[in-house]
Amino acid sequence: VGPYKILSLLAAGGMGQVYRASDPRIQREVALKILPAHFSQDPDRLRRFEQGARAAGLLNHSNIVAIFDAGTENGVPYLVSELLQGEVLHQKLKGQPLPIRKIVDYSIQIAKGLCAAHDKGIVHRDLKPQNIFITKEGHAKILDFGLAKLTHPEMDDSYKKQAHLQTETGMVIGTVVYMSPEQVSGR
Repeated sequence: VGPYKILSLLAAGGMGQVYRASDPRIQREVALKILPAHFSQDPDRLRRFEQGARAAGLLNHSNIVAIFDAGTENGVPYLVSELLQGEVLHQKLKGQPLPIRKIVDYSIQIAKGLCAAHDKGIVHRDLKPQNIFITKEGHAKILDFGLAKLTHPEMDDSYKKQAHLQTETGMVIGTVVYMSPEQVSGR
């Protein structure tokens, strides 16, 4: 895919497949997320995939997954990010309860990542254990900005118009079980 060589499948979900890949130009392993061909024909899914790439690409913070590249290969969009070693918080919570110190540590890291995003005018809108990755070193990284809302005043006019059309007051966006009462009621 593009200059990247796919090595193995890492995960598959609602918005595509994620592969371990190699970037032979700089001899680095990366994560390569591909939007399946049948989804790339859906304008809403394609827009959300591109929006997630743009939102995450605007950010540079140790608690947010780093985006390296984005492109299209044979009409199929892809996104390249840092390759993380560890597991999503959702998996980590399936075992024994986490110690309070870990919960506080992860919460602070997540809050710092969200503050960095909010400072850039980006609201994640789908924060849940499946979108938080805990590295082997214990660093929390926020993933998947596909439902993010970009509100920064410096956005170009064409993007502001597109972002305005994506959601309206009263529209419910996100994963219901993780929503605040205000989100569920469209406020």
